[in-house]
Order: sequence, then C-alpha cells, then structure tokens
Amino acid sequence: MADAEQINVEVVYARPDQAHLVSLMIPSGSTIMRAIQVSGVLQHCPEIDLTVNKVGIFGRVRDLDEVLKEGDRVEIYRSLSVDPKEARRQRVENAKQERK
Repeated sequence: MADAEQINVEVVYARPDQAHLVSLMIPSGSTIMRAIQVSGVLQHCPEIDLTVNKVGIFGRVRDLDEVLKEGDRVEIYRSLSVDPKEARRQRVENAKQERK
C-alpha cells in the first residue's frame, strides 16, 4: 500500500526575544492542532496555552480543527504586552517632547 500523501507546512511562535519556526511534512488531512503537536513547539515554549492563545494561518485567526493545505504557515499568537493605541499615543507624546 502506498504511503499517505504528505504536505509541507510550517509552525511558528514568536517570543519577544526569539522566534520558533519548524518546517514539517505531515499527512494530508492533518489539522492545525496536529501540526502544533508534531512540531514540538509546546514542549519548547511551555507558556503556550491553546485554550488562551489564538492560532491562525498567514495572519488570519483559525480554529484548531481546521485542515491544513500544502504550504500553510500555522501561527501561534501571544497576547500583546501593550495596547497598540496606547503605544502610538506614547510615541506621539515622546516626539512632541523631543521637539521642544
């Protein structure tokens, strides 16, 4: 019997100081959850909690049970440390202070 068709995917998780990127060959029909499990990223990054952290493919949030396609990049998102609007306000305020 022939081997099941394999697809190439990536799993990525970025910490503030380091990114974890794993390229995998997994069976066609595999889900996001399966790719994350096989990648080993959960062992290397114990702070990941898939009940809290969102996941996506190429910047679009997806469910853990979504089936992957050839070339998909699974991304595990972490919480933002600073609200983007507040960070922008802070940069504008700092720029005003520097001009004085």
